[in-house]
Amino acid sequence: MEQTTLPDYERGLTFEKVWASIQELKVENDRQSRKLREELQESSRLLDKKLSALGNRFGEMIEYLASPGLPDSFKILGYGFLQFCRDKEFKVENQLIAEADVFLESNDVAIVVEMKSKPDIDDIKDHIERMNKLRKYADDKGDKRKYYGALGGMVWNENEKNYALKSGFYVIEPSGNTFDVIAPTGDFGPREW
Repeated sequence: MEQTTLPDYERGLTFEKVWASIQELKVENDRQSRKLREELQESSRLLDKKLSALGNRFGEMIEYLASPGLPDSFKILGYGFLQFCRDKEFKVENQLIAEADVFLESNDVAIVVEMKSKPDIDDIKDHIERMNKLRKYADDKGDKRKYYGALGGMVWNENEKNYALKSGFYVIEPSGNTFDVIAPTGDFGPREW
């Protein structure tokens, strides 16, 4: 019978050597985990940026779908607008004060419309702030017209819709092939700025 000889392995595996190997593995694992977290954060940031741009594009599409019919929709509510424009900027000394997705105006009334794909409470609060800025802007320019606000959306939750109406805003929402304008339900009707 033939005898086999085993290779001569390093003897003397000690606790310290095992512990040192585990520590090296831990350091490498921590480094790779940190790198992976950074890559995930960057991917998440890029995704957020793309989703935000997509949301803006949806809002823009709604603006372009709804805005042509707005003068006629508001005419049903008793308004007769002489001018209508999209993407109106309000500036003082080349500094942007506010923007309106749609701006409807006549000699005595102006309506500032903000369009969102799915308006939320923060959008409504932002529009209240925008309206306050525009009232001050108008006063500084000697513009004594009544300013009203409107919020348009493709999808409205009942809570947000009611909040917008009670805040004095007209609500613009899809209805079949067109968009309806709903008058505010606050104690005094449309809020005047």
